[in-house]
Amino acid sequence: MNELILVVDDEPKITKLARDYLEKAGYRVIESADGREALSIFRHEQPALIVLDLNLPGMDGLDLCRTIRRESDVPIIMLTARVEETDQLIGLELGADDYITKPFSPRTLVARIRAVLRRAGGEVHQPNIFRAADLEIDRLGFRVTRNGENISLSRTEFNLLLLLAESQGQAFTRAQILNALHGYAYEGYDRSVDAHIKNLRRKLEPDPVNPNYILTVFGVGYKFGE
Repeated sequence: MNELILVVDDEPKITKLARDYLEKAGYRVIESADGREALSIFRHEQPALIVLDLNLPGMDGLDLCRTIRRESDVPIIMLTARVEETDQLIGLELGADDYITKPFSPRTLVARIRAVLRRAGGEVHQPNIFRAADLEIDRLGFRVTRNGENISLSRTEFNLLLLLAESQGQAFTRAQILNALHGYAYEGYDRSVDAHIKNLRRKLEPDPVNPNYILTVFGVGYKFGE
């Protein structure tokens, strides 16, 4: 893997937490606590992805995002304590690929970085075997095992499991799941996702009524348990 991630945040606890988890996940990390310094680092180091806080000294995160977007299409994930929808929308309109609000789970940050890099084609050397909890998912072989025991899944069930597991902790709406599995042109209906989830739980969970892997997020949709 070894992609370089630039983490821009003026809170040392945040940058240390991000560095620890990202390095454990196999990434290289460079930090900055100042917007202007971060711009210089970006130009010299050419990171694979930038995690960018909005509230920065030297140059505001939105201004930094706007400047970077004039020069590069490097993936950017906004990291912000602001919860107003307008702030999130402005960041996305300026070219950010995703956003995470504080406080956040570091596992979620790693998962979102993986997902954004995958969409951008940045993780060209990601391993074929992905592990989540006690599950082992073979991307190329379309096989799933739990503690060495093979679990037979349909292609749709496999893709749904991989989507949720690779973004561990992130909640997906039914519409987002349908889009990820089939594309926007798919004329399916949201409740078909519930049927696939039910089948997945029946095959994966020791107790499907009290699932450990595929969790319901009430009012939203589903996520893979952290």
